[in-house]
Amino acid sequence: MQTSDHSESLEPYATGFVLALVLTVIPFGLVVAGILPPFATLVIIAILAVIQVVVHLHYFLHVGQSTPSENLLTLAFAALLIFIMIGGSLWIMLDLNARMMS
Repeated sequence: MQTSDHSESLEPYATGFVLALVLTVIPFGLVVAGILPPFATLVIIAILAVIQVVVHLHYFLHVGQSTPSENLLTLAFAALLIFIMIGGSLWIMLDLNARMMS
C-alpha cells in the first residue's frame, strides 16, 4: 500500500518533467532545423518559455495548492527572477556588441 502512495506522489513530478523536457526540445529543434523565419522562431521560443514557467510553478512549486498570498509572493518572485535574467542577458549582449563595434 505504501508503494502506491509513493508512486502517486511522484506522478505530478514525472508529468512536469516530461512537459518541461518537451517545452525545451521544441525550441532547440526549431533553431537547429531553421524552418521558420528568425522573428517567428523568437516569438515561439518566448511563448514556450512562458508556458514552461507556468509548468514549473504548477508541477514543481505547487502554486495552485497554497494560499492566495503565497501564490502572489511566488509569482512576484518568479517575475523578478525572470526580469533579472532577461534584463541582465540583454545588458551583457548589448554591451558586448557595443564593444565589438568600436
